[in-house]
Amino acid sequence: MTGKVLILMGSASDAEVMAEAGKVLAGYGIPYEMTVASAHRTPERTHALARSAEKDGYDVIIAGAGAAAHLAGYVAAETVLPVIGVPLAGSPLAGFDALLSTVQMPGGVPVATVAVGKAGAQNAGHLAAQILSLASPELREKIRAQRKEMAEAVEEAAKGLT
Repeated sequence: MTGKVLILMGSASDAEVMAEAGKVLAGYGIPYEMTVASAHRTPERTHALARSAEKDGYDVIIAGAGAAAHLAGYVAAETVLPVIGVPLAGSPLAGFDALLSTVQMPGGVPVATVAVGKAGAQNAGHLAAQILSLASPELREKIRAQRKEMAEAVEEAAKGLT
């Protein structure tokens, strides 16, 4: 299988939500590592992780944070690997602040941004798989199979309502 994903989160309290990305990746057989790195509280650690990610064999980085949510942007500024930002609901603004600070990157430093929270973390895992599937027809087939299973589950649920 091609590719490895680094999952970063701004705080250990984000682990339950960010684990959803890991579950998706594991379902596709994609290796990943998950750790805490804060753009504000541990900038040196975050800098080192972002700068060494490519050398360490990662192909995609998923970064989740709440409130100011500068983690994904900070990481994107330090690497040319694809970065997927997951805004988290960690403030009184319920993730809206995190969404804006993740999606509003300056031109030339992109961060792919998914939905706030659990669904966003899941979609980050799916998007990372799709990126990695560019170099892996086998992974692309796994994604197609997963989509088919999802569609069949919806069809079954619809039958149950009639």
